[in-house]
Amino acid sequence: MVIPDSTIVIQGASFLAMIFLLNKILIDPIRTIISKRKKLMDDQLEKIEGFNTGAADKVADYEAQLAEARKEANGIRNAAKDEGVAEEHALMSVAGKEASGTIQAARTEIQSQVKSAMDQLTKDVDKYAEQATGKILGQA
Repeated sequence: MVIPDSTIVIQGASFLAMIFLLNKILIDPIRTIISKRKKLMDDQLEKIEGFNTGAADKVADYEAQLAEARKEANGIRNAAKDEGVAEEHALMSVAGKEASGTIQAARTEIQSQVKSAMDQLTKDVDKYAEQATGKILGQA
């Protein structure tokens, strides 16, 4: 059995002094370091979240600008297409008129050549008929 005497009080005081000293020398600095590290991690996490939010905003802005650019490009392309179709119709109309005029001139030229050839053949038919008759009569 343990008999309590004055050494137990000294050992209790020594134990409390040691806990106080260890708390001041070891535990408080470790707690301080842990709290600083936690604060640093919280700050970094906050910065990361801010960066992610900013990146999401930039992506949304980029997509909106891209959609606007596509819309504008479609408008320009459609306007150019419409302009091209109008130009094509104008050129086809002019070409049709030119072709019509060229065909009419060619028909007139062909008719005059046919008439000239017919006149020449009519004159030559009489001559050839006389020659043929002469040869037939001359041989008989």
